[in-house]
Order: sequence, then structure tokens, then C-alpha cells
Amino acid sequence: MSAYGAITVTGRPAALLPPTIWELPAPTPGKPTRPVTHLAVHHLRLGEAQALPHLLEYMHQVFAAEVEAGTTYPQEVATDEKYTREAFEAYFWAADVVIAVGTDAGRVDAARQSVEAARAGRSWEDSLVGFYYVKPNYPGRSSHICNAGFVIPPPYRHFGYGKTLGKSYLHYAPSLGYKASVFNLVYTTNVGSARIWDALGFTRAGLIPRAGRLRRADGIGEEWVDAIVYYRSFVGDEEWARPIDSI
Repeated sequence: MSAYGAITVTGRPAALLPPTIWELPAPTPGKPTRPVTHLAVHHLRLGEAQALPHLLEYMHQVFAAEVEAGTTYPQEVATDEKYTREAFEAYFWAADVVIAVGTDAGRVDAARQSVEAARAGRSWEDSLVGFYYVKPNYPGRSSHICNAGFVIPPPYRHFGYGKTLGKSYLHYAPSLGYKASVFNLVYTTNVGSARIWDALGFTRAGLIPRAGRLRRADGIGEEWVDAIVYYRSFVGDEEWARPIDSI
């Protein structure tokens, strides 16, 4: 539920988008050697995810831990409560989700066929290197602008996968029918995320002072943190200039 109430997803393709393969660039100096050379990126919706054994359970576990950490997402649960599977599915799976399965050069053809072929018998813990949702940021007349939320499971952080996931977002979001993207709350303490969106051509549309009451990195107490609002158009100025009825 957003500040606008429930947001209905309209205009997206009826079928899932085709999988894509993304070759990872050579690690930058100081980054560890990556365990995989390619990402098999697959588009899913909730029904398809439910047919993949233990996927939703694992993704919920990873996201719930991120919420509990209290440093990147605004959701909060009481000390004696847990972030539930139902809350996760309602928030993360409201529209479309994209997952990235690690693979190597010798398996890219198979990895392109299906999620299970990409997983190749491995557990989700050993194969799922990242995932993100794509959904409208606003309802109705502004629903052509989407939002996304990215998660890299802890074992796969610091390998530089985030930027490749960001590039895949620039492929999948327009293919789902969106014309632009807004990220509402990129906390300034999330330096890695800000670096990715700056590098991928997003505009810093604004800064919200003290937007988050986040846990401190040292684990001692909380602090007020500013948030960057990022924007990027997926279409050129010539498309925005056309009469809307012709688009």
C-alpha cells in the first residue's frame, strides 16, 4: 500500500519477458574474484515463483533480514515481531520481479532456457545472486513511472553484481511498458547504490533531509539519514513531445 492507496498495474505485457544473459565485466581492482562469469536474468510473477520449490521462502528470508538490519529499506517491525511472508509477497511481488542466477560461459545456453536450468541443481543459496521488483511508483495518470527495489544476498555482495543488475533493469523496465523510473529513498549511507545509479545516468532529482531513522553502521543506536531521489527517463525527448494519443 502506498500513500495513494493500492496501485493497480496496467498495460504490462501478458506474457513473461524472455530471459537474458549478462556477461560480468572483469573485477575492478580491490574487488574479490567472482564465483561466476555470467548472470542468467529471468522475469517472474508470483504464480511462476510459487512453482519453483523454496524460492519464495528463500527470498523472504533474505529480504526479512534486510528489513531487520534497518539500513537500506524503510520497513520496520516491532522488536518482538517478524517480517512475515505475507507482507513480503504483498510488497515485493505486487507486480513483476526479476531474479539473477549465477552461471558460467559454458552453461549460458542452458541457463537461458529456464530458471531451473540456470540453477542446475544448486540450492538457491548457491545460485541466486540478486533480485528486484518493478512496479508503478504512482497510480493512474503517473503510472508510466516505475520504481524498483534491489536485493543482493549477503554472500554475493562486494563482487560488483549490483551494477549489472542495474543495467538489466534498464532493459526490463522499459520492456514492461514504463517510460521512466523514480527511486524514492536511496539513503546517503548506501554509498554503493548511489554510485551505481550515478554511473547509469540517473539524475539526482532531489534530497530529502532526515528521510530515514536508520540503524547505525556500528550497531549502536539509530541516526537520521538523508535520502536521494533518483530519476531517469527510458525514452527520448522526441517521444515525450508527441501528442499523447499517438504514443
